[in-house]
Amino acid sequence: MRPSGNKRLLDALATEMRARRTELDISQEELALRCTLDRPYVTLLEGSRKQPTLSVLYKIAVALELSFSQFAARIDKRYKALPLE
Repeated sequence: MRPSGNKRLLDALATEMRARRTELDISQEELALRCTLDRPYVTLLEGSRKQPTLSVLYKIAVALELSFSQFAARIDKRYKALPLE
């Protein structure tokens, strides 16, 4: 898979994943178990180094106890708050 041309969007996703995981007080390992992903992959997502598929985003939202639309809205809010590069 080619890297995203939108680093800001990946950064917004990464930040939101970490923030919500912290709110829930769960580890990367626990998040990975909840969404049936490998922990190293979660680490790469939280480091803005991987671009997930739509189905993975859905799994992550559910694992973070959010609806897909809530998760997307939170990412969108962070994306709009990031400075343009």
